[in-house]
Amino acid sequence: MDWGLALLLAGLLGLLLGQSLQVKPLQVEPPEPVVAVALGASRRLTCLLACADRGATVQWRGLDTSLGAVQSDAGRSVLTVRNASLSAAGTRVCVGSCGGRTFQHTVRLLVYAFPDQLTVSPAALVPGDPEVACTAHKVTPVDPNALSFSLLLGDQELEGAQALGPEVEEEEEPQEEEDVLFRVTERWRLPTLATPVLPALYCQATMRLPGLELSHRQAIPASKPAGDRLPAALWASSAVLGLLLLALLTYHLWKRCQHLAEDSAHPPASLRLLPQVSTWAGLRGTDQVGSSPS
Repeated sequence: MDWGLALLLAGLLGLLLGQSLQVKPLQVEPPEPVVAVALGASRRLTCLLACADRGATVQWRGLDTSLGAVQSDAGRSVLTVRNASLSAAGTRVCVGSCGGRTFQHTVRLLVYAFPDQLTVSPAALVPGDPEVACTAHKVTPVDPNALSFSLLLGDQELEGAQALGPEVEEEEEPQEEEDVLFRVTERWRLPTLATPVLPALYCQATMRLPGLELSHRQAIPASKPAGDRLPAALWASSAVLGLLLLALLTYHLWKRCQHLAEDSAHPPASLRLLPQVSTWAGLRGTDQVGSSPS
């Protein structure tokens, strides 16, 4: 009797285990527990539950947040967040049931802003500059674990540069229903550079979030030494002087041509009398020839 009861219990246990193995846990795409989406972008979260009798029900639920657009059918639920705002960030829970069993999967949606809007100061390095600054505009989040800055010489961090700590300020007051974004400035105290020619430096800002890493870079060029700028200045001065001389020469030539034209149109009085004198002389000669002394 005891053996029969044991076999019966073993059979029931095997049956229960077989039914439980037919139910797979929820499958969520993307599978990460934290999903990052850019401000203004869209993201889709899909939740699936396979059930042997096709009687699975799946539904996305939100905790203290706006859910977004949800489309659900047997064994499948799709949550779409469109034009994500900062208020869309928060926790989403996919709940599924099959054969009297309930499953759930939690996803935290993280909204970030990281446009390629870096500015540097000074715009160009000159010898003796003690500091440089780099500002990332319209960003969030601003946690140092998420947003970091580097001062690079080529592809390597500049040795000896001392970071002075980030400064966080709100961007201009947002309009109604606009998200609040920040500008973050990092400053470095520069080391003494052994080379007389300043190298080109780069500011790099990096946003690191779960499953995401983005970087933007802005050059901080070195200004040219005065000796390199002198030929260009001399060339510009010579060009201006040459244009002035050419204008003066053109003016004198024009005046000369104008005088010559006036002289040809109005000859001097001495030249205008020459034909009359010749005619008069000819007439007198004729009178002398025609009249003989009586």
